[in-house]
Amino acid sequence: MRDNHNKQIRIWAMLCHLSALLWIPLALLVFLGIPLYLPLLNIVGPLAIWRCKKAQDPWIDFQGRESLNFQLSLTVYTLVVIIISLFLVFTTCGVALTNHMVSRQLETIFNSLLTVLSILISILMLSQLILVNFAAIKAYKGQHFRYPFTIRFLR
Repeated sequence: MRDNHNKQIRIWAMLCHLSALLWIPLALLVFLGIPLYLPLLNIVGPLAIWRCKKAQDPWIDFQGRESLNFQLSLTVYTLVVIIISLFLVFTTCGVALTNHMVSRQLETIFNSLLTVLSILISILMLSQLILVNFAAIKAYKGQHFRYPFTIRFLR
């Protein structure tokens, strides 16, 4: 009986991490043309599981906080990338207007900025996918894992 209870706890701890990936199938629906509102979906799943199950066991509480800290950090990093990109776009527009740049030059600059933004966002998404799966496996095995580059919002 105790082993079954322990397995349930490890499953809930694992789900604290994996629920952060709920945005992926929903993003595919958006890509297929089905309109959905997706912001912060990577936080909703871990938050819901953590809030409902954290009192059940300290392991679930720890894994839920770890997952939420990582997802919140990832959201902050994404917002920083977007803000820097917007700053660069507006700066480029200002320089283009004052220097009377040709539209071809402006298009080249915007394409470069879009490429850099796409690469940075792709790195963040790929990191999320890899690290979340790694953390979920560790949580299920009952092993401690701390996400790298995570801001500790919840202690």
